[in-house]
Amino acid sequence: MASGGPRVLVVGGGIAGLGAAQRLCRHPAAPRLRVLEATAGAGGRIRSERCFGGVVELGAHWIHGPSQGNPVFQLAAEFGLLGEKELSEENQLAETGGHVALPTKSCTSSGTNVSLELVAEMASLFFGLIDQTRDFLNAPETPVASVGEFLKRELNQQVATWTEDEDTKKLKLAILNNFFNIECAVSGTHSMDLVALAPFGEYTVLPGLDCTFAGGYQGLTNHILASLPKDSMVFEKPVKTIHWNGSFQEDAFPGETFPVLVECEDGTRLPAHHVIVTVPLGFLKEHQDTFFEPPLPARKAEAIRKLGFGTNNKIFLEFEEPFWEPNSQFIQVVWEDTSPLQNTALSLQDAWFKKLIGFLVLPSFESSHVLCGFIAGLESEFMETLSDEEVLLSLTQVLRRVTGNPQLPAAKSVLRSRWHSAPYTRGSYSYVAVGSTGDDLDVMAQPLPADGTGTQLQILFAGEATHRTFYSTTHGALLSGWREADRLIGLWDSQVQRSRPRL
Repeated sequence: MASGGPRVLVVGGGIAGLGAAQRLCRHPAAPRLRVLEATAGAGGRIRSERCFGGVVELGAHWIHGPSQGNPVFQLAAEFGLLGEKELSEENQLAETGGHVALPTKSCTSSGTNVSLELVAEMASLFFGLIDQTRDFLNAPETPVASVGEFLKRELNQQVATWTEDEDTKKLKLAILNNFFNIECAVSGTHSMDLVALAPFGEYTVLPGLDCTFAGGYQGLTNHILASLPKDSMVFEKPVKTIHWNGSFQEDAFPGETFPVLVECEDGTRLPAHHVIVTVPLGFLKEHQDTFFEPPLPARKAEAIRKLGFGTNNKIFLEFEEPFWEPNSQFIQVVWEDTSPLQNTALSLQDAWFKKLIGFLVLPSFESSHVLCGFIAGLESEFMETLSDEEVLLSLTQVLRRVTGNPQLPAAKSVLRSRWHSAPYTRGSYSYVAVGSTGDDLDVMAQPLPADGTGTQLQILFAGEATHRTFYSTTHGALLSGWREADRLIGLWDSQVQRSRPRL
C-alpha cells in the first residue's frame, strides 16, 4: 500500500457515494479520497429546490419507513432535520404495509366526486392483491410472470362476482386503474406487466409513517457533504471510462503503480487503488459498453440489461388561490373511460396526462398554494419532451374537467422534474423486471475483479440498484455506500494484520 494511504475515487455524489466517502474518511488508513460528481451539485436523485417561497423536492420525496431500522431516518434525526411528529414513537411504529395513504378527495374526469367509501373499498381490494404477491416469493414457480398479469387475473375473478349496475362497475374499474398507475409510480415502471412476480415480495417495507423534510431532503446530503475533508468533492467532473486490471503510472504520483485509471470527459486521468461506482442503473444501461475497459464480466453486464429502471416525475403547479378544500391532502383523478382489464392504446400526444395519479397538496408556503402531480412510465418520459406552456395548458384543462369549473384560473407557474432526460441519471429508480431476479441485484453489488485474480477490490459498486431488499430507496442507497466502504476497510484491516510482525 502506498505511503500516503490508498487512493480511492468515488464516482457519483449521491447519497450512496457521500455515505461511502464519509465512512472511509473516518478510517485510520486515511485514504486519499476524491468524489467525482458529474453535475454542479451533490445529492444525486435527492434534489430540493427553493421555489414558490418554500422548498420542493424534485427527487426523493419521503423517508420510506421512518423508524430505527432506517439509516436515513437515524441520520436525519441526528442532524436535527425532523420535527416532533416525525420523531414520535407513534409515527415510527405505524404499519402501512408499504401502501400509500388514501385520497382526501377523489374526482372523475367529468367533474363528479367519487365516494371515498367506494375508493376505500377498491383500495382494500387492490392492496390485498398486492399483499398476496408475497406468497410467491419462495415458490418454485409462479402462475404468471408479472405482477400486472397476476393482479388482472385475480381482478377478473372478482369482477365476475360484482352485482352492481354497469355504470358502477365501470367506475370501480376506473378507480382500480388509478391504483395501478399509483403502483407504477411507486415501482418506477411504465406498467406492472414489466415487474417480475416471483421476487416482488423481496422488497422490504420498514415500519413508520412516511415523512418529509420540512427544510428539504437535500439538508441530509448537505450535512454529509459538510463532514467530508475540504476539497474532497469535485463537481462537474463526468467520468468517461474506468480502466481496470492494469498497471498505471502517472507523473503526479512518482514511484507508484495503480490497478485502476479513471479517464474523465475533460481528459483528466486519475489513477486509483480502488474506485467505488455509484452511478444510477439508467446511466449504466446506456453507457456500460464504453464506461469500463476491459468490459464488465458477462454476468454483471447481463444483470444491468435485465433489471428494470423506469421514470417517475413530478409536476408542481402554483396557484394564486387554492380551489381545493382546506383539509385536502391528496386529490385523486379517476378517468372514467379507463380499466386495468382493457389495453386501450391511446396516443401519448393526446392522452399522456391520463397516467397522472392525482395531486398532492403541499403545505402552504409564504404566499403560494402548490399542487404536486405524480406521473410514471412512457407518459412521464413524453411529458419531458413538452414545453412548460404545453404541460400547463394540458393540466389546466384536466383540472377544469375534474372540478367541473371551466372558468378555473390556470396555475401561474409550473416546475417539473425531468429524470429521464437527465444525462447522468436516465430515469428514476430500479425495479426487478420480468426476466430478472433478486440475484441480479446481488450481482450488481459484486466487486471487480470477480474471479479472485489480480489486485482485489479494484472496482466496487453501490447505489439503490445494488441493494436486494431496499432497491429504489434512499436508505437502500445509503446502506450500499456503507457496505462498500466497509468492504474496503475490511481489506485494509486484513492487510495491516498480515503486515504485523509475529511475536
